[in-house]
Amino acid sequence: MLEFSNLAQLPLFNNSALDWLLALGIAVLSLLVLLTVRRAVRGYHKKMLATAQTELLEIPLQVLSRTTLLLLVAVSAYIGSQWLNTGPRTQQLLGSAITIALFWQAGIWAVAAASVWIDRKRQRSLAVDRAAVGSLGIIGFVINVAIWAMVLLLTLDNLGIDITALIAGLGIGGIAVALAVQNVLGDLFASLSITLDRPFVVGDFLILGDFLGSVEYIGIKSTRLRSLSGEQIIISNSDLLSSRVRNYGRMNERRVVFGTRLTYETPLEQLEEVPGLIRRIIESQANTRFDRSHFAKHSPDCIEYETVYYVLSPDYNQYMDVQQTINVTLHRELQQRGIRFAYPTQRLFVMPQEAGPDRPGAQQNSSRSAA
Repeated sequence: MLEFSNLAQLPLFNNSALDWLLALGIAVLSLLVLLTVRRAVRGYHKKMLATAQTELLEIPLQVLSRTTLLLLVAVSAYIGSQWLNTGPRTQQLLGSAITIALFWQAGIWAVAAASVWIDRKRQRSLAVDRAAVGSLGIIGFVINVAIWAMVLLLTLDNLGIDITALIAGLGIGGIAVALAVQNVLGDLFASLSITLDRPFVVGDFLILGDFLGSVEYIGIKSTRLRSLSGEQIIISNSDLLSSRVRNYGRMNERRVVFGTRLTYETPLEQLEEVPGLIRRIIESQANTRFDRSHFAKHSPDCIEYETVYYVLSPDYNQYMDVQQTINVTLHRELQQRGIRFAYPTQRLFVMPQEAGPDRPGAQQNSSRSAA
């Protein structure tokens, strides 16, 4: 009861009903004005978004449009309280409350500004530097952690808490937390390694064992691939770096090796012409570089040629188009020359055997002669 009696004796409760009504009216009027301003800012920002050109005030207005209703209520209440008779302790509490509200709102504004910057940076990097896209997620996470850590420390300091001792305690507690979430931290450091070392970037086509797909997103804990069949493959960053990764996105040109199998009945003169024929066919194709074509070996059922050339593009579809044209043209040229392709066959040569002394036929002939 003593505490309630002391509370009732505060100068704040000595104001008349008229003073309270006046303060409430001013607070409501201030809230309406602030809501109107926020609505106007959001409306003007939507008009700017409708235009293709990026305006100078577009980002600041987008950040200001994230102003929360809680801050507007706190500011309105603080303005209304100025029309009341308050003591120094009450005024200090009100000042601390509005300061903390401003701290958290500033954190929201800072996060919104960082998010807008990262989104615009990601859009520009997709066309210029795809490697920078993978690092933007890590940068955004670090910025958000730094902003909210600063806001939390400022809030605690404003409440009168000694943050120096708190920071020292967090150092000890951080070791325990690190041991508890070492798998998550492993993925985080793996993500930083991917960002700094750049073994692959967004858009690269990767093969990891039985999994293959193009990189869609490099996150803090995992990397997402889009497979050829359409589903999304999610792999943790630590597992990704510990695997043997084949990155086809870094391929500048594609080396192609293919064989040609001909029958043994092909005349020697025509066999000598085949490498030159294959070379002319490959060199007639655009975006190719011929390497070699040789009579490789005598196989049990055919004569084998081995040909090597390069497609001067990493595009798989272009490679298949070139290979298809080479195959069709080679088939046509060999067919016109009467050269046949070989396929797995077995031939049995039956040799007639002459009758000997120990053969049944020989015995019959001997008996007839004796007769």
